[in-house]
Amino acid sequence: MTHSIDQSINCLGTFCGKQDIEHLTKEALNDTYGIKKVDVMVLFGGSILAGVEVMADAIQNQIAQQYIIVGGYGHTSETLFTKAENAFPGISTGIESEAELFSAILSAEYRLAPDYLETKSTNCGNNVTYLLDLIHREQIPAKSILIIQDVAMQLRMDLTLKKHVSKDVTVINYPAYHAEIILRNNGLAYREDIKGMWEIKRYISLLLGEIPRIRDDEHGYGPKGRNFLTHIDIPVNVMHAFDEVSTHYPELIRKANPKFASQ
Repeated sequence: MTHSIDQSINCLGTFCGKQDIEHLTKEALNDTYGIKKVDVMVLFGGSILAGVEVMADAIQNQIAQQYIIVGGYGHTSETLFTKAENAFPGISTGIESEAELFSAILSAEYRLAPDYLETKSTNCGNNVTYLLDLIHREQIPAKSILIIQDVAMQLRMDLTLKKHVSKDVTVINYPAYHAEIILRNNGLAYREDIKGMWEIKRYISLLLGEIPRIRDDEHGYGPKGRNFLTHIDIPVNVMHAFDEVSTHYPELIRKANPKFASQ
């Protein structure tokens, strides 16, 4: 185990886990964007249980006009449902989507509820398009949208949403958690416990899956590839981190699962 592998993983986590405001408060929104309430706050499926706590804080702090949870059943759902059952036995009975599961936990733990659920999406792309369909269908004002996603997928969700909304829509990022990897006993460990957190190799795999997707080349999801995302330039230090981690863990590079592709 090299002494830089933890730093490289954390570099990927910081890059992928885009965060636009320091705290989820009206004051932070006003200081950064000149608004005290966003029109819409969205918690996306694909995140871990910690995302529910973030949504609860947002509702309690009254930072949005409308609260939406989006998520059907995708490549992360089996793990999420298992961890939810371990934390809240019986919570997933009769539930088939991540949005419903998050909503059930929000109710059980905090006695809170979102305004809307979207339960059919299976991947990052239709998470966004189905969300926008719901907003259009329900005629929800959405000039500002705050999105909460797993650290590994936060940046890609941002790039996907910006592909589909006009430039006058303010998109604000706030990931569901931050994870710091450290070296401990010649192995990798999380510095702090995070509710429902992925096993470390799963977390690494999620991060490694992101860079090839957001890289704007013929193999990626940017305009030069499948055109799912807006363009982004990946910093040199992030590519160096990706190269180091992928060389150390080549078996963890995640390929897209066609089972959850948009139809």
